[in-house]
Amino acid sequence: MSGHSKWATIKRKKAATDAKRSKVFTTIIKEITIAAREGGSDADNNPRLRQAIANAKSANMPQDNVTRAIKKGTGELPGVTYEEATYEGYGPAGVAIFMECLTDNKKRTVAEIRHLITKYGGNLGENGSVSWMFDKKGQITFKADDYDEDKVFEDALEAGAEDIEAEGENFIVTTDPADIMSVRDTLESHGYEIDSATLDMIPKNLQKVESDKEQSILILLEALEDHDDIKAVYTNYDSED
Repeated sequence: MSGHSKWATIKRKKAATDAKRSKVFTTIIKEITIAAREGGSDADNNPRLRQAIANAKSANMPQDNVTRAIKKGTGELPGVTYEEATYEGYGPAGVAIFMECLTDNKKRTVAEIRHLITKYGGNLGENGSVSWMFDKKGQITFKADDYDEDKVFEDALEAGAEDIEAEGENFIVTTDPADIMSVRDTLESHGYEIDSATLDMIPKNLQKVESDKEQSILILLEALEDHDDIKAVYTNYDSED
């Protein structure tokens, strides 16, 4: 399907090679805490929590960390109260940027994000300023390994996926947001080892950027990715190549 930008590829490579484990764990712990607070500790009856726990396992997070996060979410253990927030804006060359955050202080987070975006040549916009440029989709990723592409395609569609594509060393299965866990479960039952299953904002159209402006965009996107409160960064940026 259309909508995978060069930045998405770079982000996945970065995550696979040099992502800070502490940032990954912290983001998952926040997600588990919020999911448990909103939907309870029973993962069988809380799809969001089940998804977060599955991603924790994929990241090799110790079970003790998962259990503590759940108990903090339900109030069985004291802990910080995290909130969800989304921010939107434009980067250099006018590329759209959509950010999902998990924070214990929205005022601090938005101030720091505004500072970063302004510092690197962009501007923070109002809610709704760029979100209309994206579709929310489930994205299930696993290594291509020795899987036959035709068989993967058939299994994914039978599981309820909307689309599948090979990108680099990975297969990426796209689903309706409501179907992500059922598709994941079915694929795992067929023997596929899932690396991640996330709800992502996929750009409807990509914006080509001249090569001389790419570096400033990538610097900004990486700075946002590294921010402790930012769960995910999405953009419609695409290179001129």
